[in-house]
Amino acid sequence: MGSIGTHRVGIIMNGVTGRMGTNQHLIRSILAIARQGGVRVGDDEVIIPEPILVGRNAAKLQKLCAQTGVEKWTTDLDAALSDDRYTVYFDSQTTNLRVPGVCKAIDAGKHIYCEKPTAGSTEEAYGLYQRAKKAGIKHGVVQDKLWLPGLLKLRTVRETGFFGKIISVRGEFGYWVFEGDTVSAQRPSWNYRKTEGGGIILDMFAHWRYVLDNLFAPVKAVSCIGAVHVERRWDEQGKPYDVDAEDSAYATFQLGDGIIAHFNSSWAVRVRRDDLLTLQVDGTKGSAVSGLRQCWTQAYSATPRPVWNPDIENPINFQSTWTPVPEYQLYDNAFKAQWELFLRHLIKDEPFPWDLREGAKGVQLAEKGMESWQRRCWVDIPELAR
Repeated sequence: MGSIGTHRVGIIMNGVTGRMGTNQHLIRSILAIARQGGVRVGDDEVIIPEPILVGRNAAKLQKLCAQTGVEKWTTDLDAALSDDRYTVYFDSQTTNLRVPGVCKAIDAGKHIYCEKPTAGSTEEAYGLYQRAKKAGIKHGVVQDKLWLPGLLKLRTVRETGFFGKIISVRGEFGYWVFEGDTVSAQRPSWNYRKTEGGGIILDMFAHWRYVLDNLFAPVKAVSCIGAVHVERRWDEQGKPYDVDAEDSAYATFQLGDGIIAHFNSSWAVRVRRDDLLTLQVDGTKGSAVSGLRQCWTQAYSATPRPVWNPDIENPINFQSTWTPVPEYQLYDNAFKAQWELFLRHLIKDEPFPWDLREGAKGVQLAEKGMESWQRRCWVDIPELAR
């Protein structure tokens, strides 16, 4: 029997001491891939990721290494970038720190994989794409929701032609984020400060762009209004601060093929729906509702025929008229699934379309959404050059 060829990929992981970086990227993706024996790319080939953790706080890095078993860490990013053992730079810092880190890594010849939004402006985000393209390195952006079980099921439903002509998409996202005084907040305080890259439009429209573009049709125009509904919050040290970045956004998108999409995004809403994110897709032949993990459908032939009569209790149990989509496959962690595809792209040159240009498109939609809010009008979304 022949021996297995092993491709060891050194990954500089910058900014993974935060909740998402620790849980989704380090523990549930990179370390999970290592624990399973790597990414198999054939009967006799495997890719093994080998991380080094980078950050500004030595104590946090030491604690995270002790918790996870990762052996290597440093507070010296330049030293890590100069080490030839590490060929990939991953960035999950706060948005306002991302561009300098990614630029340094590109200039050092590292391949790039990073969180979104990739920058605070379209100019900066698209500049990263141009810089990476000129450098000839491989690059990718996290677009995790495409691998959520609920959205994978929704994609399967769409690909069967179940909807007929898709008419509209309605997204409801959010939950109540506590202010931090009597009950601790579930999100970091930088989310509510403009100077630190906060605001739900920049945070979430990057997601809505790739979801709409990949599952339905390209976004062509946006009409948006944002709001600061909770004006005072308390930070991680228990100190009060005034919120200056929007905690809610209400947007309508015009897509290709005549599809209208509307998304409500809010950290000041209480949940009475199937999940923290739900998407309803209505078509001429059927509809579907997707959460993070589940998806339900209603065919034309199974659609109830309600009659408006507010004087009696409605005789139809609408929830019972929807059919759950079966579990067609085993679903892995969404972040891990995309990490594995990126590692295959690095080693085997398999296609990976979710690059820094796609990341720039997400920033562009956020920027155009904010422009629409400021100007109180529809704003077109121009195509970004390849």
